[in-house]
Amino acid sequence: MRISGLVLAILTVALAGCSSEQAQQPVLQYNMGEKVPVGHLTYTVFETQWATHFGDGVNARVPQNRFFLVRLSAVNGGIADAPIPNFTIEDDSGHTYSELTDGDGVPQWIGYLRSAKPADFVQGNVVFDAPPGHYRLRVGDDQQHAALVDMPLTFGAETPDVTPVGPADVTKERK
Repeated sequence: MRISGLVLAILTVALAGCSSEQAQQPVLQYNMGEKVPVGHLTYTVFETQWATHFGDGVNARVPQNRFFLVRLSAVNGGIADAPIPNFTIEDDSGHTYSELTDGDGVPQWIGYLRSAKPADFVQGNVVFDAPPGHYRLRVGDDQQHAALVDMPLTFGAETPDVTPVGPADVTKERK
């Protein structure tokens, strides 16, 4: 009886280890500027920028929300050509937005279908149509090979802040 109990315990442990479900690994999170290794690719997010439109006049391209540009690089550390998967962004509420397939008017757009040769890189902007907010960029091709890059909400001033000089200010400077 002891031997059959031992055999039963060993079989139970062995079968539990042969589960068809792979253990879910937590998705690692990084900050902008950090190197993010995912498989043979290493990503770096340099900066973000919001835009209300691309182009001017009747040919202007206007988003549904805002254009969100993410300037990044992807370096292939492998020995074969590597496709660079498309990106998504995720807000604090869990809403996701996919990368746009059309880069018309986007400065330094890296394209939608892209790859990098061994020891080579791709660098430029990817673009999203999303409301302004705090986002995390998902890099990688699936849940097992993915990471998130935290991108705080920032707005760059399109025009510098200038304090106008009036007649009262000129009088003060002369004294």
